[in-house]
Amino acid sequence: MSAYGSLLKTPGVGRVIAAQLTARFPFGMLSLAYLLHVEHIFGSYGAAGLVLATTSIGQALAGPLTSRWMGRWGMRPVLILTSIVALVTMGIIAFFVMPLWAYVVIGFVGGLAVPPVQPAVRTIYPKMVTSSQLTPLFSLDASAQELIWVAGPVITTFVATQIGTVQAIVVAMVFLLIGGAWFIASPELGRVRIPRSKRAFGVVMKRPSVVVATVTGLLLIGACSAVEASVTSVFGEGSPNAGIVLAVFAVGSLAGGLALGHRPISQNALWLRMTIVFVGLALAVGNPTFWWLCISLVIAGAGIAPALTVMFGSVSATVKFSDTAEAYGWMGTGQLIGAAGGSAVAGFLIDSNGPSGGLMVGAVMAAAGVVFPLVVRRWLPDLRGRDASPLPDTEPVHLPT
Repeated sequence: MSAYGSLLKTPGVGRVIAAQLTARFPFGMLSLAYLLHVEHIFGSYGAAGLVLATTSIGQALAGPLTSRWMGRWGMRPVLILTSIVALVTMGIIAFFVMPLWAYVVIGFVGGLAVPPVQPAVRTIYPKMVTSSQLTPLFSLDASAQELIWVAGPVITTFVATQIGTVQAIVVAMVFLLIGGAWFIASPELGRVRIPRSKRAFGVVMKRPSVVVATVTGLLLIGACSAVEASVTSVFGEGSPNAGIVLAVFAVGSLAGGLALGHRPISQNALWLRMTIVFVGLALAVGNPTFWWLCISLVIAGAGIAPALTVMFGSVSATVKFSDTAEAYGWMGTGQLIGAAGGSAVAGFLIDSNGPSGGLMVGAVMAAAGVVFPLVVRRWLPDLRGRDASPLPDTEPVHLPT
């Protein structure tokens, strides 16, 4: 904890973490709010999963592109434009009753416009701390973001069940408005300029570490999305228990991230941490009751933030600074494709086989998330004894003597 304490004493670090968490907070609420809102209108988790899937696909398509735009036009203009469009789409879904295809279309547009806050802040971090502090900072950030998943589902479930699903979406809009303005106003966004990449769009995906982080992130977040839909279906829209169980899931991740964040990252770290997620989700499948879900999901959660820390550190240490925002954008794309697939498949299996079918989807995706980084572990850097700073865009020229 002393390492995290020294990080928070670094000028601006605590403020930037708080601002970007507030800006991203609505997206810890929105999936569940949309799920409850659309299910309430159409009476089908399959329909709700379809809207969530298209929203995630929209964000997946836009992630690398809007991240790269920040190197061309600057972070603030891109964040302002996307925030405005996102707010408009959220308002349309909340206040207008439409056919399912319209919710799908508006959700897709809203996904395209999700502000690229995460790529922006992860690009800023290496310029705010020393190289030795970077891996702990990634861990602190990955752990702190679990506060979104602790409070977000609880607030959403409470507002949706006690007041209404429209109001749950409106609360998310308020967080986006306040948090987005706070983050955009951060001085660091003016001080750090992302260099325009000299490489073609998508070339960064040739980096093996980016491929591993993207695919494993897809499987991890897909598993989490399947769990979210399944837990919601266990208790129905009239009970706060779904929000409580999902908050416990996130508390496990927060605890795991803080406990393992200081540990050196080896080539085996990713698959080992994904194993924790798989074990917890496998335990959840057979007995989807309140207390058993709390126990099994706190185990599964303990591997989430530590696994994300490995992904962020591995990508940061192996790409050039001008490519970091795009690389994180591709990681986000992988995660959102996973969210789309996990929520959609789980939604239809819940309709046909009940909550255990959705939980099985999560367990299978987590198992794949163990196998893949194990097989390609040599593609990941060994960061024991070295820092995770991005590669410089300029290198010394060695002249013959």
